[in-house]
Amino acid sequence: MPPLNTDLMAMTAKILFTAKTIRLPIKWKKPNYQFPQAFNPSQLMVPLNPPTPPFEFFSPTANKYHVSAAASIGKKFAAYIDGICSAIGKGVDFFRSTAYLQGMQIYASLAIGTPGCLNAPPIGPTILAAAPKATKYEEAYSKAIANAIGTRWFEWQSGLIVPGLPWYPPFVSFPGPITPPTPNTPQPLIICPSTKFASLSKPALKSTMIRQLNHKHAPHHKDLFDAICKAFILVFMIWLTQQNITNAMGFGPVPTFAPPVLPAGPVVGGTVLPNPGIFVS
Repeated sequence: MPPLNTDLMAMTAKILFTAKTIRLPIKWKKPNYQFPQAFNPSQLMVPLNPPTPPFEFFSPTANKYHVSAAASIGKKFAAYIDGICSAIGKGVDFFRSTAYLQGMQIYASLAIGTPGCLNAPPIGPTILAAAPKATKYEEAYSKAIANAIGTRWFEWQSGLIVPGLPWYPPFVSFPGPITPPTPNTPQPLIICPSTKFASLSKPALKSTMIRQLNHKHAPHHKDLFDAICKAFILVFMIWLTQQNITNAMGFGPVPTFAPPVLPAGPVVGGTVLPNPGIFVS
């Protein structure tokens, strides 16, 4: 099954961040009439950075040092965005490999799961372990993003519901007292709603990132978090449509089985084995 599209997430986040049109130095104003005299003519007019990644920032003038600083810092932010998006993808891969269903009920072909039926370890630590932490600000950004996505993801998964889906057609009329473990009919994850779906909305994610940030003066953190949140939600919604629930091994009793009078009957009160592997083929 497809993993989270981290390339699309990184590209989208960089475009959204660049669209903020942040100029470095921030709030720069020309000091006085002597300012141009401090530079050679060749330093006062150089080509501006193109308004595309990896140049995440703009320069307020064509001064060589303004343009160079914007380009240098922009490339560092672009590399950070690539790194944190890759780390988020690793966190989702960890979820995909460890998630399982528990407390499920099966009646005939229908599988029913209430909130709490989808279980997996938190993904925050996995994201943080793989996230960029080369500087104190990168570490601060990464902790905030990892903790926020990990917390909100866990809320989403805890609220997930399996709303009576026809996963087990053979269980409508099974010729035996109990069925063997049988894989479900694969269906996309998006058809399973969550009572906590709003936990992965942009307002919820961004506000949690800001609260989790332990360096409140970390530069451009609100714009960075905004871009990451929007890009993450985009690829998350795409992933929901592509990720199938599969290999959910259901079984259960057939209480009406009584041959030769009733040689087959429906499963009543069945369940699903709590085994990982429902999101990997």
